[in-house]
Amino acid sequence: MKSIILAAILISGCLLILPSGVWAVDITFSEAWHMLLQNNEGLAAERAGVERAGHLVEANNGRSYPTLDLSGSYTRLDKPVTLSPSELLGSMPAGDGLEHVFSEIGNLFGIPAGAVDQALTSTLMDDDVWHAGLQALWPLYTGGKIGAAVDIATAQQQEAEFRLRMQEQVKFEELAKYYFGVVLAQRVLETRTEVADGLAEHLDHAVKLEEQGQIAQVERLQAEASFDRSRVARLKAQRDLEIASLALARIVMADTLVVPISGLFTNTQLPSEQSFVDSTLIQYPGLGVLDAKRAQANGLIDVNQGGYYPQVFAFGNLTLYEDDNLVGAMSPNWLVGLGVKIPLISPGGRKDRVSAARSAVVQVDHLRKQAERDLQLLVEKTYREARQSLEEYEGLGTSLALAQENVRLREIAFSQGLSTSLDVIDGQLFLAGVKTQRWLAAYRYVLSLARLLAVSGGQDDFISFQNSNSIGMGS
Repeated sequence: MKSIILAAILISGCLLILPSGVWAVDITFSEAWHMLLQNNEGLAAERAGVERAGHLVEANNGRSYPTLDLSGSYTRLDKPVTLSPSELLGSMPAGDGLEHVFSEIGNLFGIPAGAVDQALTSTLMDDDVWHAGLQALWPLYTGGKIGAAVDIATAQQQEAEFRLRMQEQVKFEELAKYYFGVVLAQRVLETRTEVADGLAEHLDHAVKLEEQGQIAQVERLQAEASFDRSRVARLKAQRDLEIASLALARIVMADTLVVPISGLFTNTQLPSEQSFVDSTLIQYPGLGVLDAKRAQANGLIDVNQGGYYPQVFAFGNLTLYEDDNLVGAMSPNWLVGLGVKIPLISPGGRKDRVSAARSAVVQVDHLRKQAERDLQLLVEKTYREARQSLEEYEGLGTSLALAQENVRLREIAFSQGLSTSLDVIDGQLFLAGVKTQRWLAAYRYVLSLARLLAVSGGQDDFISFQNSNSIGMGS
């Protein structure tokens, strides 16, 4: 009955700060995680980055394929290109000795020699020039540049995938914080409600005892003041729950208010600390990002070293259309060949670029070693925090039993006039404090476990820890 009342308080309170028409739905932690994966815009952006990097890999793979271009052109010349016999003879070493031929031809036909030269002039190219053709180019050897570019693009795709995994780990930890933060707020509200109910009952007893003259007025006033403070504390816990619930709904981008139904939990035992360290050093995607950076730097070394090597390529051309003139008639319809390009002097600083890429490799190696040490420290620290939280939770078990028995005995003693109202109030508050401390210990344990599993790549195992070897959380 108490859980139903608390759920009603949660729903009614949170609906006050949400738009009208919004209802609450129950949700497990696993369901919340799937919702976050599907709806989070940041993760969607990272997935788009992975897709983009994949397209760039395909684009670089295509650089080794031949290219085929269709080209067309129109050119306007200031005048047609012509060639007269006199110009042809003038370009020959023995042409000057043949100029009498024009005079003899002219005498034969009775025309001047200049007219003969003009009549025999050929038009090589009109002043309007049209041309269309196909050009093919196939890189056969580029000094390893194309292969290195593909390697760099592939490493960039791997980096994008690792960054996506890093974002998923961050969001997993955030979800655990918000989801179980709501659960903790529910438990705190439950505890505050129990305190308020207990103090209300104590106040009722105090009023009756005062009416019977068994206690002084100050005893009743103490009970009344403590009950008022408990109501304020309960209202604050309710507001904290509303805020936490709203934050959870926002992080999973739900259109409705979500109510967690997976409770806080602890485990009787954890895997060994070294197993978490080993898994982290193998699975943590941040190290994969650095490995991808190193692969990119090695690719840059290959690209820049390729600038020292010759390039070999095949080429070809097929004429589709050209003007009907002497030049067109003399030009071949197609051609194929092999070409080589040998770099001799380059102002691009190839040597310095190679040295810079090698320095980048050294830099990444140092960063990776430092990251490994930092990760090991993080895992060791988080593991010890998880163990400490477990020990705190288990250690407070006897304190909880003592506090419950203490409240029972003090209430009996107060009803018999053997203890004061302040004794009962102290007992109630001590019980509430112990319960809250246990919930906080369980909450800290869950967060530490979520971080351990996130950095070691074991998010999928979180549900197993929830469902197996768990200690009951009913008290």
